[in-house]
Amino acid sequence: MTLAASLSVRRGPLRLAVDIEVGEGEVAAVLGPNGAGKSTMLAAVAGLLPIGEGRVVLDGKVLEDTALGTRLSPQRRPVGVVFQERRLFPHLSVLDNVAFGLRTRGEGRATARRRAEEWLARLGLTELAGGRPEQLSGGQAQLAALARALATKPRLLLLDEPLAALDVATRAEVRRELVRHLRSFAGTRLLVTHDPLEAMALADRLLVLEEGRIVQSGTPADVRERPRSRYAADLVGVNLFRGRARAGVVELPSGGRIVVAGAGVGEVFAVVHPRSVALHRQDPEGSPRNVWRATAERVDVEGDRVRVLLGGSVPLVAEVTPAAADELRLAEGGPVWATVKATEVVAYPA
Repeated sequence: MTLAASLSVRRGPLRLAVDIEVGEGEVAAVLGPNGAGKSTMLAAVAGLLPIGEGRVVLDGKVLEDTALGTRLSPQRRPVGVVFQERRLFPHLSVLDNVAFGLRTRGEGRATARRRAEEWLARLGLTELAGGRPEQLSGGQAQLAALARALATKPRLLLLDEPLAALDVATRAEVRRELVRHLRSFAGTRLLVTHDPLEAMALADRLLVLEEGRIVQSGTPADVRERPRSRYAADLVGVNLFRGRARAGVVELPSGGRIVVAGAGVGEVFAVVHPRSVALHRQDPEGSPRNVWRATAERVDVEGDRVRVLLGGSVPLVAEVTPAAADELRLAEGGPVWATVKATEVVAYPA
């Protein structure tokens, strides 16, 4: 593995305890709610925050090891960092901002500026080289920050919410540039984000971080198909339940029951896609194995679909068409019946 880190960090009420391995050429995205420890983890890997216990190894070289008393300063680590706030120096030109990282690593002024010019050209910012950061748009400033990080030829590139401060239109444009340049970057890449679209577009592997712990690691398809926490399920837009399976039935702590096809025995997760949930105003006839009485508690229109939050013994979210929502008078609330075929429930060991 190119990056191998075992980190134990205390920061206020947060206790971060994670083990990370990211391979050569891999893009790993760390997702998690606010306060989960995402930025703390990146700062510890970069050397911007001392770790309480553990080690960081990059390409076989020890960057930090508390047991050995070894710790390289941030500027001595072959690591580039792109922050959400961009952190460009207002008193320097765009060119000198990009050259700054090279200068701190001992490059002469002429060489640093030449390399900076090359990177500005790659990112389409040549005409802005002589300007100051305040003259840049948000997207241009973030690309300049990316150029500054890449100009040092880091072996590890860390990106901390690189698109979060941008408006929607600019974010899409800069995301395309990020995808292009991350693919051409030969080293290891670790991205922190709370945006599932950003993670799915950029990453080969997702690390779901909650309360300082990695609760799931896998490809985007793995997490989408088999989430292992409520947060991960919400990210990919599915209903997740945890219960005890026996004889084809998952019994939930709430007292609800979900009939499944081939769940095995023991603690399991059960996933129901919102589009698999059918809604009715009357107790339905037919063959669905799962029939629950519920209450339409919230109705949200999202494009060509309507998401309905249902309360009851098996609380879940359903997705229906606007026409179906109008026909069922879901906006008025009140009791409804929800049905799901047993074959539409995906169950796997917890």
